[in-house]
Amino acid sequence: LRLRGALRTASKHRLLSPALLSALTARCPHLQHLSLTEADLHTLPYDSLPPSLTTLELRCCEIPSLWFCGSSAPRLQRLQLRNVPAFSDRHLLNVSSHGRLRVLSLSGTYRVTDAGLERAAPHLEELERLELRHCVLSDSALRFIARHMKQLRVLELTSIPQLTDSGLASLAALELLEVLHLDLYNRFSLRAVAALCRALPRLRSLTLDGLHRGAGHKLGLLLYHASGKTVSTEFWLLSGPGEGGRS
Repeated sequence: LRLRGALRTASKHRLLSPALLSALTARCPHLQHLSLTEADLHTLPYDSLPPSLTTLELRCCEIPSLWFCGSSAPRLQRLQLRNVPAFSDRHLLNVSSHGRLRVLSLSGTYRVTDAGLERAAPHLEELERLELRHCVLSDSALRFIARHMKQLRVLELTSIPQLTDSGLASLAALELLEVLHLDLYNRFSLRAVAALCRALPRLRSLTLDGLHRGAGHKLGLLLYHASGKTVSTEFWLLSGPGEGGRS
């Protein structure tokens, strides 16, 4: 079920209410996927969401400070947030300790910190896919990921400028990782990326944003000569006059 609210308009109309969700639960007792866009959820208790939900997507939504907790709240397996500025360390701990997340995608959640990820990470040991974009995190966050999220198959780390080669190297502990998406807008070097790819025995796909022309070929040579194996790679080039796009 996909719903769009009126958060960015002058309308005072509420997209959802506890009564409406109660009726929805009665009519659709097996509803698993709910996607909300531009919704003001301040007056909506989290445990009024259908308990059958396993996937929740929020885009450009406002949430209260006490969300993602409650005895009858849904036990989510997939949580995807994009531009939900109120989402905080407390929310992350609530949702990770209450459910059994397999997929977590956070984009533009600047209130999530290294300390919050450290507290939540022990509850995310079953996570298989993690996407972090436009977040305010450092190398410490990568070490918590490597220490606790051993089941990860897919990892994306993009537009997080404080990450460096030191944190990247710690991800070599993710022995089940198959798909990796990074960018070079932070402080990753090509040699550090190649070394990580060499250390990941199951890696089969690498996407790398922010390359200059010619750097993709250089990385391919580094990968091949370092490990003797071929990893499927996709490069997005830095745009300049007449440049840009996929290589």
